[in-house]
Amino acid sequence: MKRAFALLLALVMVFTLAACGSSNAPANETPETNANGEEIISGKITYLTNRTDLDTDGTYAALIAKFNEKYPEVEVEVQSITDYAGELATRMQTTEYGDVLMIPDAVPSTAFANYFEPFGTVEDLSDKYQEGYLYSKYYDGQVYGLAYMCTVQGIVYNKAVFEAAGITELPKTPEEFLTCLQMIKDNTDAIPYYTNANSGWTLDQWEDHTFGTITGNANYKNNELPNDTAAFEEGSSHYVVAKLLYDIVSQGLCEADPTTCDWEASKLMLNNGEIGCMVLGSWAISQMKGAGENADDVGYMPFPYSVDGKQYATSGTDYCYAINKNTKNMAAAKAFVEFMVEESGLALAQGGISLMKNDPMPDGLENFADVEFVVDMAATDENAGKLDTVQQDSGVTLYDNGQRLNGVVDIARGVSSQTFEEYMADLNAKWAGAIQ
Repeated sequence: MKRAFALLLALVMVFTLAACGSSNAPANETPETNANGEEIISGKITYLTNRTDLDTDGTYAALIAKFNEKYPEVEVEVQSITDYAGELATRMQTTEYGDVLMIPDAVPSTAFANYFEPFGTVEDLSDKYQEGYLYSKYYDGQVYGLAYMCTVQGIVYNKAVFEAAGITELPKTPEEFLTCLQMIKDNTDAIPYYTNANSGWTLDQWEDHTFGTITGNANYKNNELPNDTAAFEEGSSHYVVAKLLYDIVSQGLCEADPTTCDWEASKLMLNNGEIGCMVLGSWAISQMKGAGENADDVGYMPFPYSVDGKQYATSGTDYCYAINKNTKNMAAAKAFVEFMVEESGLALAQGGISLMKNDPMPDGLENFADVEFVVDMAATDENAGKLDTVQQDSGVTLYDNGQRLNGVVDIARGVSSQTFEEYMADLNAKWAGAIQ
């Protein structure tokens, strides 16, 4: 656990330190034009992606074929990478990290300009793109990443299991949720909740709810949390989320051994009714539906929490496309990103929310009709980069491949010497101590 946590912090430091000494001047180009004076977009570009599945199943090949109908003189090479974060941490110490890439989570916003070509200001881009999502990879007036898709955070569940358990209304509070899980345990053969704890990143899905879902406040993550000396105390959003996970595990409402769970197997298990539910982003809807023969049984519901009787849901971007500022084929790289965002239809095909203003909402969000989506606002000038700094100085990383929340799971299943309250108090002391 400690080694994985240290690795994540090391990745952040790699990007931060590499950026300090980087010259990375953009390439000079002399555009080739046709007889009408229009620029001919050509050249070879390499696209680095974490989506190995879309590479192996032919999705990218089909999209590139469509792209080449519009830009026949551009050659696109796809490199899909399993250990995306680790591989990019190495490549980005040089200038050879593809022409188009997905921005690794470990790259702090303060380093964007050292690596990526800006797409423009929010004002420039908001005519066609949904404004709130443009702040995901924004710094110092410029947008450096465009979302390949946007998501809303909630819980994927099996409707048939809930019905068999006797659940007639979706829960809106943690207490109601625990009652529902107990009903599943008592009345069905399904595992009420599946933690997928040993996958790590699956526990990070809980972290998303500590922002808009629990607070209903778009400014909390980037402007209030970096200054919140009670961020992990009882009553805080982090405490609420961690306590619900603790209660699920301690009350025996999850798989028998969270250390031996299986992410790939869990998709089929939820589809066929062996699992009741899992906290995952809306991107998971299509994967769960496609995992087996019971697509109609897969549903998606809001996280069980209400603020003054109203439910909110954190909404944000998945990975974002970026352009290597050192590319020798800038026009081709920009054309490819614009195609992928605006014309590929990939976001909706994956069950995500499109960045495009005029695209429809995806299927599967029917239970969110009365839920307000909360998209995190960018940090103010005063708070720019502060969230990154507090995480580094405190050693409490919000997205740490599940290490912090695995600590909660360990306490709940009785293999830790700490109590839940002691654990949260320790986190709060570290976080508060790093706030300047």
